Amino acid sequence: MPNLRELRSRIRSVESTSRVTKALQMIAAAKMKKAQDKVTDGRSYGKKLNGILTNVYRSNPEIFEQFKNNNTSKNLILFITPDRGLCGALVSNIFRAATNYLSEDNSDKEIVVIGKKGKSLISKSKDKEFKSYRISDMPTFDEVSHITKSIADKYVSGEVSEINLIYSEFISTAIQKPKIKKLMPVQITEDLQEGNSSEFIYEPNLDEVSNALMPRYIEQNIYNAVLDSIASEHSARLVAMQNATDNANELKQDLTLDMNKARQEQVTSEILDIIGGALALED
Repeated sequence: MPNLRELRSRIRSVESTSRVTKALQMIAAAKMKKAQDKVTDGRSYGKKLNGILTNVYRSNPEIFEQFKNNNTSKNLILFITPDRGLCGALVSNIFRAATNYLSEDNSDKEIVVIGKKGKSLISKSKDKEFKSYRISDMPTFDEVSHITKSIADKYVSGEVSEINLIYSEFISTAIQKPKIKKLMPVQITEDLQEGNSSEFIYEPNLDEVSNALMPRYIEQNIYNAVLDSIASEHSARLVAMQNATDNANELKQDLTLDMNKARQEQVTSEILDIIGGALALED
């Protein structure tokens, strides 16, 4: 068993760690609530936008043909990761999903990375050519608009034929899953085409509406993926720091018990020495 000095030093170290993890837990809790609200609002808006796109397709499926580019096979991959660690297995899970996807995809790729962790991973891989961006931990649409707009412009102009997103999907505070989403070309399933088609009046005309709708669809879905990633990061960090704080407190209790036992043994030993000395003097 370690001596009293070592035990006291370890207890102080664990207490210090506990205070740090508790502070990080409280910060993550405050940010998580705001991030979850943003995710909820973004999904509501995205659902409405997807509904508009579906209605336009039902009435005029030919508008999607102009966005199908057969002159290039370049796949634009947007990889969204946290800037920092201390969020449990979130980073390793998204890394595993991205690594598997990149190794299986043999097409010509253009990689765009958001987040320092993703930049670190891609820089070590064979895909050396990539662009990287950093955003705040509570981004607005305007903050990421230069990223989303450049990606949308590349697809609309025909520079790339596909857009795929790799990010952490926020399910709940305790569950975040890596997700690979094919954003473009738009996948319209058969069930979306069923039903009676309605006649729409487009102002100023169908071409201008479709040309404005498709980039907006791309930008909003990318922004929603960023919000999902941010909410996943804060939620995972909250859970990880809460577990770390609980483990530190448990370890402190165990070390305190060991220290008390060591102190008791020391006191007992000293008493025995005193008694032994007293008996020796009597003899």
